[in-house]
Amino acid sequence: MVAFISILLTVFLLIGSLYAFIFGKAHQRSFFSYEIFYTLLAVYFTVLTSFACLYFVLSFQGVLLLDDGKLRQLPPFETLAHSFYFSGVTLMTVGYGDITPIGWGRLLALVEALIGYILPPAFFLKIWQDKEERDVY
Repeated sequence: MVAFISILLTVFLLIGSLYAFIFGKAHQRSFFSYEIFYTLLAVYFTVLTSFACLYFVLSFQGVLLLDDGKLRQLPPFETLAHSFYFSGVTLMTVGYGDITPIGWGRLLALVEALIGYILPPAFFLKIWQDKEERDVY
């Protein structure tokens, strides 16, 4: 019962925070930009999909993703699913460690993780730059 109440409270606070962020007015003006938010989502989706396709194609060239530290021969559809999962986890976090790249895949994972860390601050700076330009005029 305590777990259920905790989950409900967490969801309520998350929804409230998102609502305040999107619709809240800071100093009579909101800094939230739907255009930049949707652009960020599109960029994340594009990067995730591109790296997933790269991992998938390279899996046929010897760059493999190890599943739980074991080399397994998987059907193509399952390899594609593993590629998307690994790409998403690498882009959004530092990874869980359940799927590990070998060979050139390690360098690709580092580049993807770097992109995942750089995107949010880049978009934040874009919002801040737009705010500064509006304040000048």
